[in-house]
This record gives sequence, C-alpha cells and structure tokens, in this order.
Amino acid sequence: MDTPLREPTFLILTALAAEPMHGYGLIREVAALSDNRVSLRPGTLYGALDRLVDAGLVEVDREEVVDGRLRRYYRLSPGGETTLSAETERLRRNVEAATTQLSKRARAARPVTPRTVGGLA
Repeated sequence: MDTPLREPTFLILTALAAEPMHGYGLIREVAALSDNRVSLRPGTLYGALDRLVDAGLVEVDREEVVDGRLRRYYRLSPGGETTLSAETERLRRNVEAATTQLSKRARAARPVTPRTVGGLA
C-alpha cells in the first residue's frame, strides 16, 4: 500500500501503533484520535482491516471468545510501522511547508508603519 494514505487508514494504523486492539476498540480510538471527525462503521472497519491484512500492514494478534462471541485483536505489522512512519514524515513535511508559507503571508499582510527618525516621518 502506497502513501499517501486515506485518513481512516492512517488513523487505524495510528491506533494500532500503541497496542493490539479489537474492532470496537479501534472504532473508539479512531474517533478519539480524530476528535470525532472520523466515525467508522463496523462494516467499513472490517473491510479496511481485511485490506490492511492482505497488504501486510496489519496482522491478527490473537482471538478470544467473549460472551460467546469471537473477538479478534489486530496489531501493526513491521511493514505497517514502516508505512505509518513514512506517511507521518510526509505529513510532517507538508505541515512544515504550509506553516512556512502561511507565516510569509502573515508577514506580507502586516501593515507597514512608518518609523520616525529624529522626529520626522
């Protein structure tokens, strides 16, 4: 899977960077990481996880039965860590470039006030 990553994919990988998680935990963590801007539905999440597993970015960590239901935990694979690191660096460079350009704009937009030298303008 190449960068740039779509935001939900980036957030899923980010959520798994700290520790293995199951689906519902991922849904909650992605919402928290995005300040509730990204809300994953279970079907969307599991489709994304299947694609990420197929791409080698995520691995199944373990499975357990909870209340008679199978709960599968996922973890970031070494390839997923590499991809997440590369995407994070790409985004960091973009933020740095945008910040530089915005600061130039802000400096250019400041009104020029004449300086007084020896009491004259």
